[in-house]
Amino acid sequence: MSEKDLTAIAERLDKLVRLIERAVPPAHTKADFGSVDAFVWHPATAAVQPIAHVNRVDLSLLKGIDRVRDILFDNTERFARGLPANNVLLWGARGMGKSSLVKAVHAAVNNEHKVKLVEIHREDIESLPDLMALVREAHWRFILFCDDLSFDGDDTSYKSLKAALEGGIEGRPANVVLYATSNRRHLLPRDMAENEASTAINPHEAVEEKVSLSDRFGLWLGFHKCSQDEYLEMVRGYVAHFRLQVDAKKLTAEALEWATTRGARSGRVAWQFVQDLAGRLGVVLDGL
Repeated sequence: MSEKDLTAIAERLDKLVRLIERAVPPAHTKADFGSVDAFVWHPATAAVQPIAHVNRVDLSLLKGIDRVRDILFDNTERFARGLPANNVLLWGARGMGKSSLVKAVHAAVNNEHKVKLVEIHREDIESLPDLMALVREAHWRFILFCDDLSFDGDDTSYKSLKAALEGGIEGRPANVVLYATSNRRHLLPRDMAENEASTAINPHEAVEEKVSLSDRFGLWLGFHKCSQDEYLEMVRGYVAHFRLQVDAKKLTAEALEWATTRGARSGRVAWQFVQDLAGRLGVVLDGL
């Protein structure tokens, strides 16, 4: 056999190996879940990345959402203690603390009951079954967290989410709950559901299939736009926590002006104002 023939065979073998590598999912890497309390899921390597410092605020600083705070805390604490708990969908107005609440509640519960927080990005939701397989055999309990979860256009990955949450032969692992945030109560835009209904043999069944995705979450926690008083309470809570020295009347006037220029009142706007205020006062916000 000539050298040219051998080279051609080698190239074909290399190509075959690359095709096999793409077709066969990587084996799960044994994760060191004892190292830290928070992780980010990377489906390309079937591994979780440890996060030493989580970007979050203290639970006591989240104002105006007392009822949903208590419900989420109770659900999370029961789960951490090994009792039955629900998947949770936190939906509603932007900037009202949905993702902040998940991270703050995890930190509060984790002080007494060790539970791991694993973030899965929206674009990786189809790999949720792989993540569940990774954590299923671990002796820890896991909150799988997906921020800003929604589906658009011809995206069919929501079907994978439905099956992973409650469907399938194995079902959801006993040591796992899923917490997701979304601006949409039903996770799917109205026009997407209407388009499905208009082309379906039975339009009612098409809409039911879409709505049933949200039904996989046992708890729906709604977040609504805050009042002016609630907004000012958020601002004052941050100011008191970080011991910022500012006249009360001046603080109120500046906080309201800030909200007016932003065209909104929310926990996010309150936090952004406090960061600006601290910068102008030359104060470093400790613990961030």
